[in-house]
Amino acid sequence: GFLIKSGSAEAIAHTIVKKMGEKYALLAVVLAAWVLQAVGTFGDVIVVIVAPIALDIAVRTKYSRAAASIALIGGIHAGNIVSPNANTIALAENFNIPLTTVMIGGLIPSVAGLVFSYIFMKVLRNKGEMIDPSTIEHSENTENLPSFGRAIIGPVCTIVLLMLRALVGITIDPIIALPVGGIVGTIATRQAKKMMDFASTGISRMSSIVLLLLGTGTISGIIANSALKTTLENLVQASGMPGYLLAPIAGIVMGGATASCIAGATVASQVFGSTIVSFGVTGVQAAVMIHAGCCVFDCLPHGSFFHISAGTLRMSIKERLKVIPYESLIGFGMTVVATIVYGVIGFTF
Repeated sequence: GFLIKSGSAEAIAHTIVKKMGEKYALLAVVLAAWVLQAVGTFGDVIVVIVAPIALDIAVRTKYSRAAASIALIGGIHAGNIVSPNANTIALAENFNIPLTTVMIGGLIPSVAGLVFSYIFMKVLRNKGEMIDPSTIEHSENTENLPSFGRAIIGPVCTIVLLMLRALVGITIDPIIALPVGGIVGTIATRQAKKMMDFASTGISRMSSIVLLLLGTGTISGIIANSALKTTLENLVQASGMPGYLLAPIAGIVMGGATASCIAGATVASQVFGSTIVSFGVTGVQAAVMIHAGCCVFDCLPHGSFFHISAGTLRMSIKERLKVIPYESLIGFGMTVVATIVYGVIGFTF
């Protein structure tokens, strides 16, 4: 709520784009989306905030709407697996590991996601619909936004609190660290009087996610008692595939089934977690591979993000569908990197 209503998220986005310059402006959009997602902003909110900037830049740099959409959506996907959000919290809880461990573990595939996003953005530069400059809505006057320094204090506070366990052995639960970061950020941006308004906005944004997470319990129970769980496990064993491959496969299947990274990560870790660990995979290895796998098909049309991004980026359903293969390839690239690092090589910490 603080990031959205205080203007801090928009201030961070504008600063990154301004500092990068027009030559690298769409790369700056990728990084802005990544940073906003990585500090915990909701993906749909990032699309709403950054889409006008991305479309305006695409007009000035003669990039297609599809290229601008991949820059924005790719950055969100890459930042998703290092963010203190509902997905990482669910994975940390289900594998009984610190939240910061899941976040840090996702850093390598996240960087790979940034690279893939930039590559596909370049590939799509001249493909699809070019943007009509007359249709662009410019952002409101940004003079009243907080400075970048003040805007970033809240997110930095939250991340530092979450990292205290790894640094000095002091555990701060996310249910404390996240609101504390919001309160500190509100004070830092000199908007303390609006604190309750920010909190109300944040709670209203989270209410649908809470209901979704409650619903995943039902989905999890159905899958756990269906043949799907056994089928996937038997597939891995019968094919002679290494046991660790069950983690990314479970993430891909559950992310696609629910068209949601949150629901996919929660269900996959609840249903397949114990089986994956029984193959000798550590909790953090399983969590990162599942999380990356969930980013492959969470963009499908039966999920909300598909429609929110299509509307905000002013794309027809047909054109938005054409972007899905590239969007999925970004997620698949992150999954391959995560599987190589944490499965094949067996890196852990």
